[in-house]
Amino acid sequence: MTATQPYLAHLTGVFRAPVQAWSQTDGAIGGGAEGIYCGDERVVASARLGVAQHELRHVSTQVRSATEVKFVYVVTAPTEVPDPLLVIERTRRADVDTVTEELRVASALHEDISVSLELVLGLDSVGMEAIKSGYTAAVAPAVDAPRWSWRDADTTAEVTVTGGSVDARSGTLALGWEVRLSPGSEQVVGWTLRASDVAAPVLGVPAPPVPTPRLDTTDQRLQRLADRAFSDLNSLRIADRSLPDDVFLAAGAPWFYTMFGRDSLIAARMLLPVDRSLAEGTLRALAARQGTKVDEETAEQPGKILHEVRRTDVSHEGERFHLPPVYYGTIDATPLWITLLHDTWRAGMPAGEVEALLDNLEAALRWLGDYGDSDGDGFLEYLDTTGHGLANQGWKDSGDSIRWHDGTIAEGPIALCEVQAYAYEAALDGAALLDAFGRSGGESWRAWAAAMKERFRETFWVSDAQGRYPALALDAKKRPVDGVSSNIGHLLGTGLLDADEQRVVVDRLLDPTMFSGYGIRTLSTTNGAYWPLRYHAGSVWSHDTAVVIEGMLRDGFTAEAATVASGLLSAAEGFDYRLPELFGGQPADEVWPPVPYPASCRPQAWAATSVVPVARALDAL
Repeated sequence: MTATQPYLAHLTGVFRAPVQAWSQTDGAIGGGAEGIYCGDERVVASARLGVAQHELRHVSTQVRSATEVKFVYVVTAPTEVPDPLLVIERTRRADVDTVTEELRVASALHEDISVSLELVLGLDSVGMEAIKSGYTAAVAPAVDAPRWSWRDADTTAEVTVTGGSVDARSGTLALGWEVRLSPGSEQVVGWTLRASDVAAPVLGVPAPPVPTPRLDTTDQRLQRLADRAFSDLNSLRIADRSLPDDVFLAAGAPWFYTMFGRDSLIAARMLLPVDRSLAEGTLRALAARQGTKVDEETAEQPGKILHEVRRTDVSHEGERFHLPPVYYGTIDATPLWITLLHDTWRAGMPAGEVEALLDNLEAALRWLGDYGDSDGDGFLEYLDTTGHGLANQGWKDSGDSIRWHDGTIAEGPIALCEVQAYAYEAALDGAALLDAFGRSGGESWRAWAAAMKERFRETFWVSDAQGRYPALALDAKKRPVDGVSSNIGHLLGTGLLDADEQRVVVDRLLDPTMFSGYGIRTLSTTNGAYWPLRYHAGSVWSHDTAVVIEGMLRDGFTAEAATVASGLLSAAEGFDYRLPELFGGQPADEVWPPVPYPASCRPQAWAATSVVPVARALDAL
């Protein structure tokens, strides 16, 4: 039987990149994706708390923030009254290199009592990709003391205990506490795991948090969403080890806890109305790794912005899939980098800091024409030539995401509709920067953009029973792939469409076949492959809907943007104000709360930043 990706929807976590801890809702760790992680490796696979001679019953879980959660238990003890008079509060916290637990034991009994606590940690050294592929068995490193290495000499972990003892066993650490309580008293004990990987490409940052914006609204749901979102975002901040002061956002927990070009760029752009610092850090961090040579294995090309950075190779067991640690297989990160540089400059990035990135800008612009358009047809397209890289290299990067209306999968090279819009906007934004800083080439890039706009209008538009709309993509034979998709929403706000075309796209997106009531579906319900829980072919992605909202606002569709924003806010309420990476495309008038996608990242950077377009559309920011 094929292993399946473990589910996350009902797990509880604490996060502070590069550390994260996932557990069941009662705090117990053991099974699936549960565990304590440092970077891309799980270092603790199980952690179960027990009380000798008594029963421990979970009664409450209180998520305080992205970094803190409290589990409350009742200890059954001999008593003449039914009230829960012996309680343990277990507070778990995450920091950039630690996970700590504080155990507060409190008694309201009328007699003295002794409580023996034991917490057994099952140690591990399994990589994230193996766990994501469904591998769950722990591989314990050698340990004969509370300090050990889980991979090699570059990785270390150590457990310390407050008020108790620790006993190293085969692959486990047994932590114990003897707590003696007089009537009405309490005692606090605890433990800390400190983990470090000095060879990891990214590291956590102790910088002050990005402040949560105070929204001008009477709808407390919106402020709750903002509070949770910014708590999550601050826990996702990381930096390249070689540039520790240039902070950007990790893509999401648990699977993508590292640098992802596209994700960090889109998230930083959505944040610009409230924060510029993350955009500036993202631009510099990605510029430092900009491509300089042609390398088929890594998909690197001169001027290209990368896709992702990992500590080691990425592969999925049982699949012909293998990515090198630094991988450039993305068609859209480069134009998105150009546009973010332009928008951050407009938002007040100091001229000297912009000027320091102009050589990177010119290299990125050259990539648009020299490498992005690999066959010279005037459109940007992609094709994995290695046979083991990403088959699809837009934001919908699963292998089955590009669909014809009948549900069949399009063959590459693929030219995505939204990538042409990104490139069009990037060419104009790049030209504006070149002009403003006295560099040549602006006029040629404006001409390039004008030609792109005309080619797109001639080539991408198709029709069905509801009328005209932009195709999802062009396939290997340059045929328009006629699936109706959320990708067309990314054309809004870029300038690629004229007013009548914008109206067509907005109307199509608000049609019940696309708008679920909670968000914009990735694929129309009329498509032969539609399924509400298919990753890129029927589900709703929070950031995708937020990009559509942003585009509607830029093009003046304020009422429509408010409608979609209200739907996404309602979805957030159903997910306890933490928007997931994606969720089910079932209609809002049929399900409440929205149906979770079982393996969806929560928190996830561009899902969290979606609060900014939502707040703007609802006139609260």
